[in-house]
Amino acid sequence: MDGAARRGIGPHLWLGVGIAALVFIVDLASKLWVLDGLALEATGPIRILPWLDFVLVWNRGVSYGLFQQDSDLGRWLLVGVTIVATVALATWMARTTSRLSAVALGFVVGGAVGNGVDRVVYGAVVDFVHFHVADFSWYVFNVADAAIVVGAALIVLDALGGGRVAARD
Repeated sequence: MDGAARRGIGPHLWLGVGIAALVFIVDLASKLWVLDGLALEATGPIRILPWLDFVLVWNRGVSYGLFQQDSDLGRWLLVGVTIVATVALATWMARTTSRLSAVALGFVVGGAVGNGVDRVVYGAVVDFVHFHVADFSWYVFNVADAAIVVGAALIVLDALGGGRVAARD
């Protein structure tokens, strides 16, 4: 047993950390592009496809705009919850022996850190991708949100046995 295993560190920690870093960098770059490159705040929505627009939404709540926080106290409480959740997920990622679980947790951690940084820097999360079809409008989201959804789906897949197959790769 090597030193990492004795300390309870799983064999796929760096894979998860790499995924988290990649998600964070892509999320940060996309948000800077939307804010500074496209200047959506000044120009307004941009139609990409008949069912896809880039719009700027400052989300002061959590997923789907729930629990909107207009006060500094609420903002910092959400930052605190994000930090606690990220530490818990990173601890899980450090201990997992499943490659699929490490990847999944990397997606979630990278997304959580991306949205958490937005809350600290801007006071709200930068959301900008808007899918819509006829009268149906999906919520506005960002790369971090998409990564969290992918990560959550992979966690479920791993819990259903997908990790056993992926771990043999």
